[in-house]
Amino acid sequence: MSDLFQSAGLTADAPQPLADALRPSALSAVVGQDHLVGTDGTLRRLISAGALPSIILWGPPGVGKTTIAQLLAAETSLHFEALSAVFSGVKDLRAVFDRAEARRASGQGTLLFVDEIHRFNRAQQDGFLPFVERGTITLVGATTENPSFEVNGALLSRCTVLTLRNLDEAALDTLLVRASKHVGRELPLTADARRAMLAMASGDGRYLLNLAEQVFAVGGSDGEPMGIAELEGVFERRAAAYDKDRDGHYNLISALHKSVRGSDPDAALYWFSRMLEGGEDPLFLARRLVRMASEDIGLADPTALLIAGEAARTYERLGSPEGELALAQAVLHLATAPKSNAAYVAYKAARKAAASGSPPPPKTILNAPTALMKDQGYGDGYIYDHDTEEGFSGQAYFPDGMERPVFYAPKSVGREAAIAERMDVWKRLRANRADRS
Repeated sequence: MSDLFQSAGLTADAPQPLADALRPSALSAVVGQDHLVGTDGTLRRLISAGALPSIILWGPPGVGKTTIAQLLAAETSLHFEALSAVFSGVKDLRAVFDRAEARRASGQGTLLFVDEIHRFNRAQQDGFLPFVERGTITLVGATTENPSFEVNGALLSRCTVLTLRNLDEAALDTLLVRASKHVGRELPLTADARRAMLAMASGDGRYLLNLAEQVFAVGGSDGEPMGIAELEGVFERRAAAYDKDRDGHYNLISALHKSVRGSDPDAALYWFSRMLEGGEDPLFLARRLVRMASEDIGLADPTALLIAGEAARTYERLGSPEGELALAQAVLHLATAPKSNAAYVAYKAARKAAASGSPPPPKTILNAPTALMKDQGYGDGYIYDHDTEEGFSGQAYFPDGMERPVFYAPKSVGREAAIAERMDVWKRLRANRADRS
């Protein structure tokens, strides 16, 4: 790592953040990513095969993306170049590519690490293509965003996407053990406070080591380890890991929707609360609840749509935090309601059928406000349903010549069960009328 210090104008013994001082010097020392760097890990197999492809490392912050890129260069004898898409432009890219071309001419390969690669625009990302294709560079891009959405398809097709995981408790604890060994003393925390700090990190190793560095600096001055209350007094609660307009947003709303659909009120309330804690617009959540009421509950509980709509209006009137309780109530109602997607399925099927052609309605059910229209047969043979004994005429309402489709198939749950029974009666009456005619 001395070259990094020298390039920054520092000596190797200059003060380092704990997270940087503990950066692994070998892939085998990377924690929490055994599926990539373990004995049978993907990266191990690629290195052993002697053909490291260009790679996109996708994962949350603080799980080892930069470290893995640096170690890959060392293990494959490639020259390591690093860029940040946040601070680099076209001029920087050209300079890197020129240097890589020069190295290639002398037999030296280049591993180009691009942090936050999703922040490069489409044209900049396309600029990598010829250099990746010719093998001038081995690209290792790092992103916290879903590359399916944020990396150009052309570039993505030339890269292997590897997913890094949040560090689990065992991996995080390993980092704290290493930190204690590096500092030369135990972390001054009680067992409960240590577990609380692991939870505060939310799988982010860099954040955990930054916390540990502060604990070493301020804790245990009286010889007693810090408890949970002292720990919380020193550190403010970490902001929720949530990005309102990116991947985290879609992941959490998906979790909320599926928890409601799966009739798990506790999980639904948890994901709803996670989104609020992350700063989500409650009106966005209100709109999604209305959608859930229609898509996943429908006529099994028609009150679900009413409650979701009224919760949205309540929030509009009261705002935060008072109006959020109405939304929470709606979440619980939707999660505990009987579920049916029959209305949703019927709607999609009807739209598909309607898009396939535009035959006119049968003349039987057309109005005839003029004598000419009556002469044309408009309204001939129409039966007024209320005049029948059953209140149901069983007439044909689809276009002439169109085979009668079935869009709506109510389920035997909630209030929809009664609808299913009525529809069965109407089906028999319709069949009897067809037989008589």
